[in-house]
Amino acid sequence: MLIGLVRHGKTDWNKDGRIQGQTDIPLNQEGISQAISLAERLSGEARIWDAVISSDLQRANATAKIIAERLSIPLLDSDPRLRERFFGEVEGTKEQERHERWGTNWRDLADGVESNDDVRTRGLSAINDWKKTFPDRNLLVVSHGSFLAQILAEVCSDLEDQYLSNLSYSILELRDDRWHPQLYNCTIHLQT
Repeated sequence: MLIGLVRHGKTDWNKDGRIQGQTDIPLNQEGISQAISLAERLSGEARIWDAVISSDLQRANATAKIIAERLSIPLLDSDPRLRERFFGEVEGTKEQERHERWGTNWRDLADGVESNDDVRTRGLSAINDWKKTFPDRNLLVVSHGSFLAQILAEVCSDLEDQYLSNLSYSILELRDDRWHPQLYNCTIHLQT
C-alpha cells in the first residue's frame, strides 16, 4: 500500500503569514495554480494513485478535486480527521503577534491549541481505517502542514524535520507493517 501526502495549495492567509488551523480559508489563485502544477506532474508520471481523499476544509478539498479530476480517479468523501491542527485563539494571527502576546512558547501558552498527541491520534485512526478498508489501494491524501508534519514524525521517525511547503508531495510505502518514505517534501512541480 502507498499513501501520498500532499499539503494544500496556498491561501491568502498563507501569503500573509497567518495561522489558519481549522479556520476554513479558500485557495487563492496561486494555490489553484500550484494544485494544477502537481496534477500535471502526476498525470505525466506512471499511474500509482487509485483515489484521492482530503480534509473537509475547503483549501484541501479544492486541491484534491483539481488533482482527482486531472488524474480521472475518484475523489472520496472528505474526512474531518484530516483537518489541520486546531490552533484555538491563535488562529488568524501572524508570528509577531503570537510572540508579543504569548512569547516564543505560544503553542504551550495560548488557549485551545490541539496537542501533538491528539493530532497524531486522529491521523493514525484514519490511516488504520484505510489499511483495513483499502488494503490494495494507493491513496493520495491532501491535508495541512502541521497535521502532515505530525503524521510523518509519528510513522517515519527517522525523517529529518522539514517545513512542508504548500503543495509539497511525499510518498509512504507500507512494508512489513511499517511505513517507509519513498519521497519526502518534494516540490519540483512548482519550479518553473
